[in-house]
Amino acid sequence: MTDSAATLDPEDRKIVTLARSARARNAVPEGAAVRDETGRTYVAGTVALDSLKLSALQTAVAMAVASGAKSLEAAAVVTEAPAATAADRAAVRDLGGPACPVHLAAPDGTLRSTVTAG
Repeated sequence: MTDSAATLDPEDRKIVTLARSARARNAVPEGAAVRDETGRTYVAGTVALDSLKLSALQTAVAMAVASGAKSLEAAAVVTEAPAATAADRAAVRDLGGPACPVHLAAPDGTLRSTVTAG
């Protein structure tokens, strides 16, 4: 577990910032960002349609896959939830593998924890 953004490397701080921006910009419950094996980032918010419900992290992973990403290096989600959901971790694991880090941050950008997609 990590309790401070100061312990994140600059690239991981960047995806937390991007996730926070997506949440605020789109006025959605969650914002997320993932970084692929080439360093490209994919940013998304929660999708809540009558016919489709995706968390922000699931949406960001789907965007990476749709853009041709082969793997993930890291993921971040900004939410009021106390932990990354099993479904979010599974989506990251599907593309990034079980060791891929998932950073969870509060709406103000404060890092709450880092877990693996496991």
